[in-house]
Amino acid sequence: MKSEVISWRTFSRHLHDTIELAGMEDESLRAELESEISALEADLEKRSFTAMLSGQYDRDSAILAIHAGAGGTDSQDWAAMIERMYLRWADTHGYTTEILDLSEGEEAGIKSITISMDGEYAFGYLRSERGVHRLVRLSPFDAAHRRHTSFALVEVLPQIAMDDPEVEIAPDDIKMDVYRSSGAGGQNVQKNATAVRLTHIPTGIVVTCQNERSQTQNREFAMRILCSRLLQLKKAEREEERAVLRGEYTKAEWGSQIRSYVLHPYQLVKDHRTEHEMGNSQAVLDGELDSFMEAYLRKSSA
Repeated sequence: MKSEVISWRTFSRHLHDTIELAGMEDESLRAELESEISALEADLEKRSFTAMLSGQYDRDSAILAIHAGAGGTDSQDWAAMIERMYLRWADTHGYTTEILDLSEGEEAGIKSITISMDGEYAFGYLRSERGVHRLVRLSPFDAAHRRHTSFALVEVLPQIAMDDPEVEIAPDDIKMDVYRSSGAGGQNVQKNATAVRLTHIPTGIVVTCQNERSQTQNREFAMRILCSRLLQLKKAEREEERAVLRGEYTKAEWGSQIRSYVLHPYQLVKDHRTEHEMGNSQAVLDGELDSFMEAYLRKSSA
């Protein structure tokens, strides 16, 4: 709260200083004044955008999970490209990232990955990214270099507190298995069973974590992810009930992609929910996602 108040007081001082500068009516100060006004407008636009992040968990850190879809090596490579895209985006915004669980592909890419993204409003921004992402390109893994379509599923969960009243987990409902973490070999191979697999018996949800050296740390991370998944399940059930009552329920399936990334025969990234698009596909894959997030949040809050 203190940092929030300081931020607004700083903005207020900047605004009043600029007004005083304009009141001097000195033509030699025009360039400086225009620069100050541009800075104020950019700051105000950012604050306006942040004001849309008013959901219960929007200020929280996030858990990002990426799963390769059908398509073999191409989809696993696409999942790795998405991982890089979000890590680039997180780095630009000053978020701290940590890989909690990773399943690598046989030839290239990844089958799945779970990443912790720590920082204010991480979940609020990233919740716009939930869904199926579709890639169209000339496959580097096809000897004939034909065009392939690949899919990957992105999940985004809030990092909720273990004592969140929304989620209650009975100790008897959890089955825990421990095993050796998979590594690249050499000194990185775990000689002890530190990786943790938690199974929530009532729902069948399975969570794994093999990042930390300590079994205790892995279990703690796995429990946090399990709590987040149970919260998501609970909210999804409520939304489904409301949608059925409204007569608008549509089952979410692999065909209902939220965004398409086209690298061939032309360059285009298009969000199918907002119709927002960008012609520079490489810039988007390098982490320039803010315009897509903003378009989604503005539409969903309208």
